[in-house]
Amino acid sequence: MNQKATKKSLTIFGKSNYIWMLVGAGLIIAGMLLMAGGKSADPNVFNENEVYSFRRITLAPIVMIIGFLVEIYALFKKS
Repeated sequence: MNQKATKKSLTIFGKSNYIWMLVGAGLIIAGMLLMAGGKSADPNVFNENEVYSFRRITLAPIVMIIGFLVEIYALFKKS
């Protein structure tokens, strides 16, 4: 009897699901890295343009939301 025919696969996700999960995790990490920083060398000086920049306020959250949407897609994608 063929062993491959009798052996059932117990994996929940396929290879493509894991690839999509890695892509989503990479986007979430990239969003976190885009949000990081903004520390001033002098603690008495507040640099508003650096803290509230386009990269930290707009771009990073959009990248993270796309990452979470990719993760949801990876979870529900049929393998």
